[in-house]
Amino acid sequence: MTADAPKLPGGAQATAQEATAGADCTGMTALVTGAGGGLGEETARALALAGARVILAARRGAGGEAAAQRIRDTVPGAGVETLKLDLADLRSVAAAAAAVSARTGGLNMLVNNAGVMYTPLSRTADGFESQFGTNHLGHFLLTTMLLPALRVGAERGRPSRVIAVSSDGHRSYPVDLDDPHFRTREYDKFAAYGQSKSANALMAVELEARFAESGVHAFAVHPGSCRTRLARHMDRGDFARMRKLVADRGSSALDTLKSPAQGAATSVWAATAPGLDRHGGAYLSDCAIGQAAAHARDPETAETLWERSDTLVAEAR
Repeated sequence: MTADAPKLPGGAQATAQEATAGADCTGMTALVTGAGGGLGEETARALALAGARVILAARRGAGGEAAAQRIRDTVPGAGVETLKLDLADLRSVAAAAAAVSARTGGLNMLVNNAGVMYTPLSRTADGFESQFGTNHLGHFLLTTMLLPALRVGAERGRPSRVIAVSSDGHRSYPVDLDDPHFRTREYDKFAAYGQSKSANALMAVELEARFAESGVHAFAVHPGSCRTRLARHMDRGDFARMRKLVADRGSSALDTLKSPAQGAATSVWAATAPGLDRHGGAYLSDCAIGQAAAHARDPETAETLWERSDTLVAEAR
């Protein structure tokens, strides 16, 4: 990180609203996935407070509507609306992207926040391993279908930004480009989650490489260890394994869990902070520029993954 790289003082403890203090998003439109609660809802709330029109995408329509109402209750005059989106079903993703394109004249911020973690082996509606399919491929299709709207958004003001919510859980697990869906190798829920988070970081790298010149920038974000429902599939043994992985990296992140509002801070900072565009493709943590593992920032791997992902979603549709 260079000495002039932007960062938010106290970023590790900052809340989403603190991370957007002073930001003026009036006239901008944002889409946040997984916005029915947790980090997604807090991300949407902070962006609405900053003046953005925010579309809350959620798998369960009722959950999205409830979150939207909670935001309206706390942010008077909030411009929020909802969208049903199931990232584990590419037909749902395509329909949602088409709906957003029809609703908006352009999109300024896309926060790919939704995800699943450490699930038992299962398949999406399109036959993908569920964590790779939901966390990466669903967001890949959504993002590529919304690129025209993001370009329009960039033409009307500042460059548009795509935020890929990754995780430090990526550090031990590169993407297996030959068998990302565990068809021939033994399933490991940690490896499946980790490679999906590596894929999120790599997608930001390749998005930046391909589309920065058209005014669309991308960033990967590590939100930190947070108190949310994301860990609902974990048992005691899983928590023990996670603690060992974190300790092996020399981190104490699990000792001080972030609240959802703190976990959302880096995402909204990535979406709104001035001066970040010249650092496009970066991996952000605690409202500052960090660095992904080598396997999750390699340009050649990023390009190959993009091409493979494009083929996978095209064949599934």
